[in-house]
Amino acid sequence: MAGLNQVQEGTVRDRLWMWGNEPKNQDASWGFPGVSRMTAVEAALYFEVPNVVMVTHNNLPAPPLDKDAIAMRPLKRVVWTIVNSGGGTSEDEREHVFDIAARFPNFTGFLMDDFFRTAEDGSATASLSVEDLRAIRDRLTLPDRQLELWAVLYTHQFDMPVQEHLAQCDAVHFWTSRSKELADLEANFAHLEELCPDTGKIQGLYMWDFGEKKPVPVDLMKHQCELGLQWLAAGRIQGMAFIASCLCDFELPCVEWTRSWIAETGDQTL
Repeated sequence: MAGLNQVQEGTVRDRLWMWGNEPKNQDASWGFPGVSRMTAVEAALYFEVPNVVMVTHNNLPAPPLDKDAIAMRPLKRVVWTIVNSGGGTSEDEREHVFDIAARFPNFTGFLMDDFFRTAEDGSATASLSVEDLRAIRDRLTLPDRQLELWAVLYTHQFDMPVQEHLAQCDAVHFWTSRSKELADLEANFAHLEELCPDTGKIQGLYMWDFGEKKPVPVDLMKHQCELGLQWLAAGRIQGMAFIASCLCDFELPCVEWTRSWIAETGDQTL
């Protein structure tokens, strides 16, 4: 695949992304300390990052997305899901997102969230076929820019047969879903590089441990941020994304530490 379009700019901040969700749209069962009111654009402003990955969750935001896209015009880059949280997708929704991306110049690509899953019989499955992805790739070249296709992959999915799907993607958006597994982050990332050496990589950084229903400890937040900075400098990853906007108005220690870290490192030249 071609090189990621976000690598053209040269500071750490240019490579940082806010993972955006609709306000008040997260399941209370995750143990959040309240109901967030912060939008994805507000969270990006709060973190002073220029880019947003916008993820549809619980069918929100719902089409038409024009008003959402207008609110995102001040951002440098927007990537929007065509496979939503939980792995759901539909042709009508994808077509609408394709149309929005064509009309808003700061839209730079599409994300397939929760793309790989384990079926009831234990087999691996994906939300779209390899043939579907090839057809989507034919839609990525616009008159004024080249769009990108990203797919989410969790560390616990590395042994799934994902290579043929990922070969159709510009980047794999990789996530360590449980804080206790961050101790293995370096080894897991090396494994990922072996799995898909020619695909770009975006590091996903959880600020909430959804499995344990609690914030990520600050020391582990520091660990993954510092590794990400090293990988950015070495060209091993092309971006870092912080999940999620719906956590940014609770004054969690790991969130506030991350804000300070971005303030300190964001203007460093890569």
